[in-house]
Amino acid sequence: MKQQARQFAIESHGEQRYGEHPYAVHLDAVAHIAEPFGENAVTVAYLHDVVEDTEVSLSQIKELFGSLVASCVAILTDEPGDSRKERKAKTYEKMSQVSGETELALIVKVCDRLANVKACVADNNTRLLNVYQQEQATFRSAVYRPGLCDDLWHELEAAFNDASND
Repeated sequence: MKQQARQFAIESHGEQRYGEHPYAVHLDAVAHIAEPFGENAVTVAYLHDVVEDTEVSLSQIKELFGSLVASCVAILTDEPGDSRKERKAKTYEKMSQVSGETELALIVKVCDRLANVKACVADNNTRLLNVYQQEQATFRSAVYRPGLCDDLWHELEAAFNDASND
C-alpha cells in the first residue's frame, strides 16, 4: 500500500516543488522518518499534503486507502484561514482533540515537522526555520502525547538546538 500511496502522491503533486527540490524529496523524507511506525504511517506520510495542496478529495483517499488513512489525512490537512497563523491555530486545535488510532496522524505530523526542520537546515532556509521555531511551543502542546513518539520529539528538539548553535 505504501508504494501505491507514494505513486499516487507524486502524481497528484505533479510539478509542485518543495523549495528547490521536486515534491517527492519531501514526501520521501517524511516517509523515511515514519518507517519505524509501520506501513500505515508511511502511507499517511506520503499522502499527508495531498488534500491540502492538490485537487484530491478525502473521499478519494478513503476509497483508495481506507478509512483510517483518510481520517489521518483529514487531521493533517490545514483548516481554512486568511493567514498561516489562523490556519495553524485552527489545525492545532483540531489536532489537540485527537485520540485513539488516529493518533497515527500526530506521529506523521512530527515526522513532517522533523523533515521540514532538517530541510531548512540543509537548505539554509532561516526564514522558514524561524517560523517553525516560533510555532514550536503551540505545535508541541497540540501534537505531543507522552510515549507516542518520544524519540522523534527528542530528535526535533536536537535539530532546533543544532540550528541555533550554527
